Amino acid sequence: MMRLLILGTGWMAQEHARRFSAIDGVEIVGAVDVDEKRVGEFADGFKIPKRFTSLEAALDWGGFDAVANVTPDRIHHPTTMALIAAGKPVLCEKPLAENFGKASEMADAAQAAGIVNMVNLTYRNVAPLQKARQMVLAGDIGTVRHVEASYLQSWLVSKFWGDWRTDPKWLWRLSRGHGSNGVLGDVGIHILDFASYGAALDIDHVFCRLRAFGKAPGNRIGEYDLDANDSFAMTLDFSNGAFGVVHASRWATGHMNELRLRIYGDKGGIEVVHNLEGSELKACIGDDIETAKWQVIDAGTVPTNYQRFVDAVASGVQAEPSFHHAAELQKVLDLAVVSDEKRTELRASADTQ
Repeated sequence: MMRLLILGTGWMAQEHARRFSAIDGVEIVGAVDVDEKRVGEFADGFKIPKRFTSLEAALDWGGFDAVANVTPDRIHHPTTMALIAAGKPVLCEKPLAENFGKASEMADAAQAAGIVNMVNLTYRNVAPLQKARQMVLAGDIGTVRHVEASYLQSWLVSKFWGDWRTDPKWLWRLSRGHGSNGVLGDVGIHILDFASYGAALDIDHVFCRLRAFGKAPGNRIGEYDLDANDSFAMTLDFSNGAFGVVHASRWATGHMNELRLRIYGDKGGIEVVHNLEGSELKACIGDDIETAKWQVIDAGTVPTNYQRFVDAVASGVQAEPSFHHAAELQKVLDLAVVSDEKRTELRASADTQ
């Protein structure tokens, strides 16, 4: 039996609680949040026996084996470093930290301590992405030459998710002063992982453009300056010389939440689409290349990050995506901001897998 502590009890923590509760051999034994009312309601809702208003109190108690860190982004670093010092395996929400320096420190500390560490890059749960990577590694499309990836959302156009003009839950995501790095910071790590992991390639160079569009008089609503980027477009050089184009936007009418990946090699192509309606994998390989015919491929099912974290803790064997992987992706994101400011291409780490 793995005794789990959930650190942070906001809306994403509810997903963690539901997912972990459904796994045999897992018992959620405690919850932590600085808001006493919120942690109490969360613990009552999921029948969690222990609740704390500080991580220090939970560590003093110590009756848990592993932790799901679902705190706000800026809190990931100090809380995870404390958990590593206590020898506790951690599944941390993305992004791992606010910048590469802090993320790298967390990755190095976890490695030195020899504890299992993972980052919840949720789209690793998409079976077609996993199958696409297997096909690339098997040589089904030959040498990868071109990669195209997009993450499209429409919540600046549609009220499907709520009205960003009046809801702080969305307004803060548009304001740098409230800790947002815009669409780049919110979903950039997801689509970069989707592209590089699916294509089984490391990112070598990045050139990025960021854009924040006017959305209100004076580009401000109440206390929120609406200055965080709404869209980004970047070009990538991959380690094998392949070329990549990656973009994301919150202005994508008709796309509630959609990731798309196209991988083209010298012997075929693969496409992965994931949205609210489900996931699909298609390939154009073999004789179909001559007629440009795309076949739908059954990708089966894959274990979730939650299940793989539990398995990793039980076995003591590190699983992906690790802190190190997330730190390298964060480095690309940090460089993307500098690239936009300087209007220049920058070299990224050679290891982003």
